[in-house]
Amino acid sequence: MPSTVAVKNKDPRPSPESGITLLELIIAASILLILSSAALPVLRFTIVRQKEAELRHDLREMRDAVDRYKDYSDRGLIRVEAGSEGYPPDLETLVKGVNIGAGATQKIRFLRRIPMDPITGQADWGLRAIQDDPDSTSWGGKNVFDVHTKSQATALDGTKYSDW
Repeated sequence: MPSTVAVKNKDPRPSPESGITLLELIIAASILLILSSAALPVLRFTIVRQKEAELRHDLREMRDAVDRYKDYSDRGLIRVEAGSEGYPPDLETLVKGVNIGAGATQKIRFLRRIPMDPITGQADWGLRAIQDDPDSTSWGGKNVFDVHTKSQATALDGTKYSDW
């Protein structure tokens, strides 16, 4: 019985069905370009939303530290200067800590560090004293009643970051 051997096509030219044409390549590249250009604005808004969430978190953390300092001073656990209304003199005091108790041997810190402002990229925050007007942009310097960003940019919801 004779053996049958499959003979391969030894023609060096590729068949018309093999590979992709230039037209298919241009269409695929165009589709990828359209999809990537649609994703860029979404990515940009995602980054802004992340910075806004970080700003809210940092403001909440610092305001909470100011409130805890005020609470300790109202309970008489912290010595405060006259005229400060029991608020901290600056943000550094919240980081360095203050002595509490009668013997003043125990120290309490209210913040680990002053966070960076995610909008401006600096650790420079706007401060308001209890004596300042609510919409004041300058700090009276006597105490820290409130903290805000110094950025005048507008948030995604249309409000100014400095009003948060």
